[in-house]
Amino acid sequence: MEPLLKIKDLKTRFYTDDGIVHAVNGVSYDMDAGEILGVVGESGCGKSVHALSLMRLIPTPPGKIESGEVWFSGQDLLKIGEDDMRRIRGKDIAMVFQDPMTSLNPVYTIGFQIVEALMLHRGMNKKEARDQAVELLQMVGIPDARRRLDDYPHQFSGGMRQRAMIAMALSCNPKLLIADEPTTALDVTIQAQIVDLVKRLQDQFGMAVMWITHDLGVVAEIAHRINVMYAGYIIERGKVRDIYKNTLHPYTLGLLGSLPRLDEMHGTRLVSIPGLPPDLVALPSGCPFAARCVYVEDHCLEERPPL
Repeated sequence: MEPLLKIKDLKTRFYTDDGIVHAVNGVSYDMDAGEILGVVGESGCGKSVHALSLMRLIPTPPGKIESGEVWFSGQDLLKIGEDDMRRIRGKDIAMVFQDPMTSLNPVYTIGFQIVEALMLHRGMNKKEARDQAVELLQMVGIPDARRRLDDYPHQFSGGMRQRAMIAMALSCNPKLLIADEPTTALDVTIQAQIVDLVKRLQDQFGMAVMWITHDLGVVAEIAHRINVMYAGYIIERGKVRDIYKNTLHPYTLGLLGSLPRLDEMHGTRLVSIPGLPPDLVALPSGCPFAARCVYVEDHCLEERPPL
């Protein structure tokens, strides 16, 4: 069976006064329908930029998708026209962003923003779209949904705004939902509620979910497979159990070592990764993690380890 999403050698650059930023460097992977894929890495590793690239939302200038292929439902998204891509965005591929306060338009009500998407992508009239918007808000756990439809984003709490964003993203029954660090700005209790909500909705609708995060603990709860990114590369990938039980790359080991564990003795020190990520304007020729790696060998400075 053909994968829902197939990315081949995707490269994205940003042209700045300081030089060319190599943000995404030859990323390739497949994603099946109904799968939950975790994309994990530190800030600046390219995980969000690669997602924006496949949505064709990279600001140009300074950004540019240099090369690659993004096959979705049998067509290369980097080759189709902008009108066709606009029809796919929001309908077949939807995205939930990290900070809903900056993603929702503050001068329009929550209801208006959901209704607009339903009328545009699903051809509903205003009454049908409004009734559907109420159902969507109820589905994501917003109480008194019909009244809250006329509230503005600032009248919602952070967790409720994120629920509204998820409702909007699901309004057109997408085949793929991209969740870009959707729990980062929320407290731990609300984080758990949002993770449980997405898992439940994924079971209900059967959509594929790409969950982008720096938190391996969250990914362990929700994902089937994981891509670990560093300096614009995928440096390790595999099933969740394999990544956690048989970790291969020292960077992934470092991420796991920095997580607190319930089965460790009280007072056990967390392990930090020394150093800083490489300058994306002047990437090293070998493994990009070599300068920070406690297991570095001479050949690591000349060649990247194979996936």
